[in-house]
Amino acid sequence: GNPPSFFYSPTWSPDSKKIAYMDKRLNLWYLDIEKGAPVKIDKNPDGLRNDVMQPFWSPDSRWVGYVRQIDNYLRAVFVYSLETAKSHQVTDGMSDARHAAFDKSGKHLYFTASTNLGPAFSFAEMSNFPHQSSRSVYAIVLRNDLPSPLAPESDEEKVQEEKKDAAKPADQEGEKKPDAPPPPAAAAGGPQPAKKAPEPVRIDLEAIDQRIVALPIPSRNYVGLAVGKAGTIFLLELPPAGPGGPAGPPGLALHKFDFEKRKFDKVVDGVTGFEVSHNGEKMLLRQGPNWIIASTVQPIKPGEGVLKVAEMEVAIDPRAEWRQMYNEVWRGERDFFYDPGLHGVDLETFKKKYEPYLDAVAHRGDLNYLFREMLNQLTVGHMFIGGGDQPRPNFVPGGLLGADYSVENGRYRFARVYNGESWNPQLRAPLTQPGVNVKEGEYLIAVRGRNLTSNDNIYSFFEATANKQVVIRVGPNADGSGSREVTVVPVASETALRNLNWVESNRRKVDQASGGKLAYVYVPDTGGGGYTSFNRYYFSQAQKQGAVIDERFNGGGSLADYIVEYLSRPLLNYIAFRDGRDIPTPLGAIYGPKAMIINELAGSGGDALPWYFRKMQIGPLIGKRTWGGLVASFPLPQLMDGGFVTAPDAAIFGLNGEWEVENRGVAPDIEVEMDPAAWRQGRDPQLEKAIEVLLEDLKKNPRPQHKRPPYPNYHNGREANR
Repeated sequence: GNPPSFFYSPTWSPDSKKIAYMDKRLNLWYLDIEKGAPVKIDKNPDGLRNDVMQPFWSPDSRWVGYVRQIDNYLRAVFVYSLETAKSHQVTDGMSDARHAAFDKSGKHLYFTASTNLGPAFSFAEMSNFPHQSSRSVYAIVLRNDLPSPLAPESDEEKVQEEKKDAAKPADQEGEKKPDAPPPPAAAAGGPQPAKKAPEPVRIDLEAIDQRIVALPIPSRNYVGLAVGKAGTIFLLELPPAGPGGPAGPPGLALHKFDFEKRKFDKVVDGVTGFEVSHNGEKMLLRQGPNWIIASTVQPIKPGEGVLKVAEMEVAIDPRAEWRQMYNEVWRGERDFFYDPGLHGVDLETFKKKYEPYLDAVAHRGDLNYLFREMLNQLTVGHMFIGGGDQPRPNFVPGGLLGADYSVENGRYRFARVYNGESWNPQLRAPLTQPGVNVKEGEYLIAVRGRNLTSNDNIYSFFEATANKQVVIRVGPNADGSGSREVTVVPVASETALRNLNWVESNRRKVDQASGGKLAYVYVPDTGGGGYTSFNRYYFSQAQKQGAVIDERFNGGGSLADYIVEYLSRPLLNYIAFRDGRDIPTPLGAIYGPKAMIINELAGSGGDALPWYFRKMQIGPLIGKRTWGGLVASFPLPQLMDGGFVTAPDAAIFGLNGEWEVENRGVAPDIEVEMDPAAWRQGRDPQLEKAIEVLLEDLKKNPRPQHKRPPYPNYHNGREANR
């Protein structure tokens, strides 16, 4: 193309003469192979790349259907006529319509739609985490002279017609006439019969919205739709999400709806992708590591139809691949980087500058190093590089007990034992499980019957023991007297246990220093972990008078509108019952002063959170300037060997028309250094300052006390005349 671009979603017409496709600039095209000139169909107004418009063809190859965003940010289904070169919207835009396809008969168009998508139509905002949307499935009757596909069927018995000419000898018992020619397909070497041309698809656009029929299919979170033979629909269902993000069983559930039988059945679980053949008789499934060819009519049997791809081999030329990927990365930055001017970088100049280094690349890791060196010229955060076809040694996970050790009397002694949450599998502490109960101050005497002394590397005794039962001997004395054997299950990482200990320690410090007046809420990121942590710690402390919000080391994720909305909720009223205390509205809120602690290791969504906190005037920011990365990135099209490079392509600017945060960060209102000497003494100067500021605020602005008013008496003169 001119200018060049990346292309997606190539979709052949049924007559194999045309192809519809998208480019990364959100344009939808079709190309007539014989004419050779692409024709623009439409353009999506905004959105992410990769199959945004989902093009599909009518059976007669005269219409292209597609999905496009409209002004309200929802999606609608459109049809484009190749004869008139015009597009027409066929859904009303009051629901989010996606996943559309023509029936093989050409009489109907199917699609899914959600009327409860609500806040979940934004890909970037944290407020969509708790929202579970669902989709129903619909059919559009394309012609105004056709009945509904769900029209009631007659309950009268069908009378079977008698066979004509049943008495003729030549037709009895399947006999053939002597002079009857063989069927055309059976003639040896003869031409195959011509395929019957599909019936022309007619779409009557007038009042088409009145010919949309809801199908008897349960509403679920469908993420894909395809058609089989006429009157057959296949649907992919995404399992329900867990708190803060996708969860549930791996893969998707594939379902089938049959109009003739009026039945909706599950075909198979664990699907990560599928395609139906043009004739609707077969489908290609991806299930776990396997590719499977299966019938669209018969039930899928385990183990049948699995393609033997493990034996496939291909010869490669690493240096040729590396050069191709080098050029591909520059093309990606050219087309996907949010700033067409590339922050002032002359692409061709820098491409030529670094190209000679390709001759010195001797390993795939060298190529990633070269990518890092050349792309840092763009001076932007979220520039990530990794992966690729390179050797990886086998990793043997060690085992850890969730403890700190001191060396005393020739032994390892438990200096600290970290507690976890026995009901949470991600926070299981090996030494505090029921029946184990190892205490601080005890000695570790032996592991799996092997005596352990301080001359040994303790971690070598736990190689390859993560999540496996291990017998250890512990006791109160270094000589082993009074010791006992216990069975523990080491963990592969102690990070979660140590982080929980730090968070709980901070919460206790805030509670003690404030006399129980202040809450402490840690937000580790703005993804699923931060969502879970905020909900756990904020709402459980709603009785407090103020709150310290700690977002240090925040790893980002989404935009934390959800958090700042809850932090800024004002007290509106109380609800009085005959018995019990008065209930505030909204109930889940802390109405007093709040402060947020920030540091230089909080970024991305961890930049946006304090930025929003300040915009909403919730309270002061305390600590150090944040990282400064608010140009988000999505991976470029995958490199040919599976490696990846990002092109930061979603930049956030403020209402003042400036790029306020990228490469600047969010500065604190009160700057406090994390003094190493104080840290080694067990102090946290930033946390201490936040407590001080909030207690001073509470002193100057005590929380108002609201009292229940006197009950009305509507039978005295004053109340009656009011």
